[in-house]
Amino acid sequence: MTLWTNFVAALALATVFSGTAYADGSVNIYTYRQPELIQPVLDAFTAETGIKTQVLFLDKGLEERIAAEGQNSPADVIMTVDIARLTKAKEAGITQALDDQTVNALLPEEYRDPEGHWFGLTKRARVVYASKDRVKDTAITYADLADPKWKGKLCMRSGQHDYNLALISAAIAHWGPEKSEEWLKGLKANLGRKPDGGDRPQAGAIVAGQCDIAIGNTYYVGLMRTNEKDPKEKEWGNAINVLFPTFENGKTHVNISGIALARNAPNRDNAVKLIQFLASHKAQQVYAEKNFEYPVEPGLEPSEMVKSFGTLDADTLPLAEIASHRKEASEMVDRVGLDDGPSS
Repeated sequence: MTLWTNFVAALALATVFSGTAYADGSVNIYTYRQPELIQPVLDAFTAETGIKTQVLFLDKGLEERIAAEGQNSPADVIMTVDIARLTKAKEAGITQALDDQTVNALLPEEYRDPEGHWFGLTKRARVVYASKDRVKDTAITYADLADPKWKGKLCMRSGQHDYNLALISAAIAHWGPEKSEEWLKGLKANLGRKPDGGDRPQAGAIVAGQCDIAIGNTYYVGLMRTNEKDPKEKEWGNAINVLFPTFENGKTHVNISGIALARNAPNRDNAVKLIQFLASHKAQQVYAEKNFEYPVEPGLEPSEMVKSFGTLDADTLPLAEIASHRKEASEMVDRVGLDDGPSS
């Protein structure tokens, strides 16, 4: 990217928050998270504090754009999914450390950056969606997904998507690269179609008979089953069971959504208030009930919908270790040709 295009990008994004970047009573949020998923908790924040939220959603290039904006960036906080993206933001130099007693007391240490550059807000498990009609299994392991018994019966989104890269990274951490690559080859051989779409359409593929099982995040099941606006998605959600796959330690892979304080936050005080609120019991309850995510607050139970999926025994593998294998996982996906579709 040239210096001129850097300037144009920064100017364009600054215009989005024109008149509000330095205004009292506001906080500017740059996010990879879908706006509708974070709006309920942002509404609760505004109701409690009176501070308005301005949201800019980007599906890619968030880190590069904030870097291009430099010191004039309107971004106060960065909200994103996946530990690797939080780590990437820190490494890109677009975050600042926050040592806040309130936040530190609310969020467990394992869901905070040791240097205070990011904070985990919710957990989600990477599970198996299984056809209620055609799958009688009630338990499964991650290794089982490569079993030839599932040949032509597995669906998933791209192996290069953050959610799957994190799962593959966790596999590398547990099994080492050699066994993990053989496992990926087994997944490829078992695919019922070329990896495509998001997690929800994988459930749709099960209903359509394109596969019997799929890999997806837990919270999408709750969103599908309660989707009154789209009867098709509701049908998808009700047609599947959730199976919690495990590694040899008997635990299920989890990832997080999180938040970071932007390096040049113009509304820093309000940004800190937002982080404090999102770590609070009230916000954690909103996340659990509205988004069907697992709260990171110790002892706070998930929603009744999420409880109906079964019991999650979350893997204790450090998130930083998962993030450290991301590049290796991405290269492995390409080497195996996972996204090319099922083997002939």
